[in-house]
Amino acid sequence: MYQQESNVEEIVPNLSRSASIASYGRIDPFLSKPKSQQMTLKGMIKGTKNILGRYVGKWFYDKGIPFDAANSLYFSPIVSAIQRAEPGVKPPTAYELSGPILDEEVEELTKWIEEYKQSWPRIGITLMSDGWLNKVSKNEFLNFLAYSPKGTAVLSSKDASRTKKDANFYVRLYDHIVEEVGDKHVVQFITDNARACVFAGSKLIEKMKHLVWTPCAAHNIDLMLEEIGEIKIVKETLEEARCLKEIVYL
Repeated sequence: MYQQESNVEEIVPNLSRSASIASYGRIDPFLSKPKSQQMTLKGMIKGTKNILGRYVGKWFYDKGIPFDAANSLYFSPIVSAIQRAEPGVKPPTAYELSGPILDEEVEELTKWIEEYKQSWPRIGITLMSDGWLNKVSKNEFLNFLAYSPKGTAVLSSKDASRTKKDANFYVRLYDHIVEEVGDKHVVQFITDNARACVFAGSKLIEKMKHLVWTPCAAHNIDLMLEEIGEIKIVKETLEEARCLKEIVYL
């Protein structure tokens, strides 16, 4: 079997020796210089992957990055780009990420959206409304998205925190959004099932005969489950389950 000396220093040649864990001042032993040792090529590959995983893991843990971020379609390309980078290439700084690099991403996304809009006259879009509540600031936003076979894009976001959200509000808002996008491009409009939204949707299709209004299926299911939860035997069972959960996690 081919033998070769493992030199982890080649992977992270300029690693700082002053790194600490959770700001307690303790030097992370993993970041100290490892000892060279003889190992097989298979062992080297396995060891290198483990080292990569450990460093990525430490970054995730240190900054509280959600684990499912590793499922992002951009995660593997990051690793590939790092592998292709020449020795000595430094990672982007916080300034670069929040400045020039962000500007490039905005420019690229803006260009994609403009190209995306070019397909609307040919294939049309489904316009979707999605409410979102900021649990910290208590601000409520209404997001509008466009969907077509070419993809999904967020078109706009309206702050509805200090607005009376009655039927008239939604009628005016939906009418404005459709006109802004171009009513001839909108094939379907999906909203939630609040009474005011249902009323606004019915008014919208009265005005625009070609448009189809559709209630959100997920919201429908949510409302159904809420009603099922009010059935006596179901409600009592849920309350018992909540009590049991409190005991188990004490």
